[in-house]
Amino acid sequence: MSDYKTEMQNCMETLKRGGLILYPTDTVWGIGCDATNADAVDKVYALKKRKESQALICLVSDYKMLNQFVEDVPEVAYDILKYANKPTTIIYDDPIRVAENLIADDNSLAIRVSKDKFSNELVKRFRKPIVSTSANISGEKTPQSFAQISPEILKGVDYVVNLQRSKQSGKPSAIIKLTNDGKVTVIRK
Repeated sequence: MSDYKTEMQNCMETLKRGGLILYPTDTVWGIGCDATNADAVDKVYALKKRKESQALICLVSDYKMLNQFVEDVPEVAYDILKYANKPTTIIYDDPIRVAENLIADDNSLAIRVSKDKFSNELVKRFRKPIVSTSANISGEKTPQSFAQISPEILKGVDYVVNLQRSKQSGKPSAIIKLTNDGKVTVIRK
């Protein structure tokens, strides 16, 4: 079993060179990459066999980082996140400083403040958002454990984290769309 520090370093090196990682998050095992690197984001879409019109989620470490990558975070977002009783992803209008192919056609981006120790620290150290999309081919069932991840996904990433492999995954996050005009829409409970 590899140690935490080594795993963190291996992920950082992979992300910095535009590679893909397979890592545990606060919800399910995720495929990740540098959210500011369009070529890396393209690799995620290709591996998942997913259309670019189906946007991806990315993780940030805290509210300060959230504000660096969204033009104007509506105040209600902080209340939603403060009182959420499970991991919650919010779709924000007007993302900035991320790869263009990560931004949805309506100029929005789904972002979650990670609460998982490993993924949060990874994002914090990387100092940029990291893509976090479920470790499955688009349209297939989301793996509930590391053991359920398909060989195609395992072979398609550049680095697989060797931590928490026996842990059952949580459920995918709640997703809320929050527009700058204050409209709140629950996409997934």
